[in-house]
Amino acid sequence: MCLLCDDEKAYQAYLDYLDAMGRQGKVVDADKAMDAVLDQLQAADKARRDAPENDKTLSPFFCSPVNK
Repeated sequence: MCLLCDDEKAYQAYLDYLDAMGRQGKVVDADKAMDAVLDQLQAADKARRDAPENDKTLSPFFCSPVNK
């Protein structure tokens, strides 16, 4: 649980997940719940990164990093 306590968004997603499973009457294993929440957060982050509107390389002012 310490991984989630440091990240407020992840901790809130974890609690929301537990609430949703509780409303459905399912008993949730804490480790499986944490894995599911982290997978959801990673998928959301990947979708946000891959969205065309967030792709900075499409900008005419994009500069490639310089290798020194």
